[in-house]
Amino acid sequence: MQISSESSRGLAIRCEGIGKRYRIGSHPRYRTLRDTISEMARAPFRRLKTGLRAPASDERDLWALRAVSFEVRQGEVLGIIGRNGSGKSTLLKVLSRITKPTEGSAEVIGRLGTLLEVGAGFHPELTGRENIFLYGAILGMSRREIERKFDEIVEFAECGKLLDTPMKHYSSGMYVRLAFAVAAHLETQILMADEVLAVGDAAFQRKCLGKMSDVAHQGRTVLFVSHNMLAVESLCSRAICLHDGRIVLEGKPNSVTSRYLQEWLPAFNEVVYESIETAPGNEILRLHRANVRPLIGSPNELITVHTPLVVEFEYWKLTQHADLVFVVKVFNEHGVNVFNTALMGGLPEEAGLLRSSFSVPADLMNNGTYRINLLIFLGATVEIADWQDLVTFDVHDAPSEMRGHYHGDWHGAVRPNLEWRTDWIGALPDHQIVT
Repeated sequence: MQISSESSRGLAIRCEGIGKRYRIGSHPRYRTLRDTISEMARAPFRRLKTGLRAPASDERDLWALRAVSFEVRQGEVLGIIGRNGSGKSTLLKVLSRITKPTEGSAEVIGRLGTLLEVGAGFHPELTGRENIFLYGAILGMSRREIERKFDEIVEFAECGKLLDTPMKHYSSGMYVRLAFAVAAHLETQILMADEVLAVGDAAFQRKCLGKMSDVAHQGRTVLFVSHNMLAVESLCSRAICLHDGRIVLEGKPNSVTSRYLQEWLPAFNEVVYESIETAPGNEILRLHRANVRPLIGSPNELITVHTPLVVEFEYWKLTQHADLVFVVKVFNEHGVNVFNTALMGGLPEEAGLLRSSFSVPADLMNNGTYRINLLIFLGATVEIADWQDLVTFDVHDAPSEMRGHYHGDWHGAVRPNLEWRTDWIGALPDHQIVT
């Protein structure tokens, strides 16, 4: 792998056939010369026997990356997405020369700054002030360059009171604040950031995204790894998607993130019981199907905060004249009961296969994972079914005018897009107008 300051004009990064292999089940022991001589003296034929023995059956190769090839132009902001274990972090470690590739070559043209792990490059016994200069030196910056940016770094990290305290006394949040501040403020030509939004509070995440946007608009090259699809769409000019160590998608961020959400994230939007004999229920009612789907579409299609939904239940009603009441409780991933709804009778009196459903309007649900509980009562008091976590579904974030330039978490159990109105009431005296 090469790290160069002069190469093809206009290129910042070039990868050709990068592969990284790990051996699972093999734990090589690194011995000194003394250990080796001592072992051979004690059992001179043991090494011959073990050398002839076949490798253990549980040894296998795991390719974290395979045949990864791409180029990044100077000033380009490349988003890298994919599920956990897809190879995103390994790719950045290879480009940062932390890990050597098993095959292929990579070329990085220009001074490189990285934010890959919380506290990487920091020494816990040194103070925050000393670590700023240490980390800057690791990134290849001169002392004069670091001094010129020092005040901005401290202000961004909000660590002024702890500046002369050893970093072993810092919280993990303070670690990442300072690490990001140094990497983002020092004048590296290329910045690689891995999940900078995975830690820290909401205020820091907003600050972090704002700084990433500033860096991108300064014409610096950025590789941005994130599970925040909205941030990737907003900050990046191009995106790639990794799956099982290979690039499977490449193109405009909106297109790449949309296909990734549809094709590589698991969907549990539907449950089906084909046999009436084995379906859950009793002598009054048995469940055939339950699903959540877009108002126009099927259960396996992408659901975003802008998608109107339909929740459907199909069931065999086994008796006539049964006065049934359906109660649905919707919970989010934090266990909050977001809303309840009920069907208070009104079913056909005849026995048969029935379908009951309700709609959820667009721009009401917040992004996140939801689960549905279904309770069924005979009359108003006798509970005949209580199915917990019957269906689980994901609502994905999506750009909207309501967000403006904010790309962080949108807090709240729901996210209604309400209509706002602003009226001009009257003028101010000239002396009260700030110019």
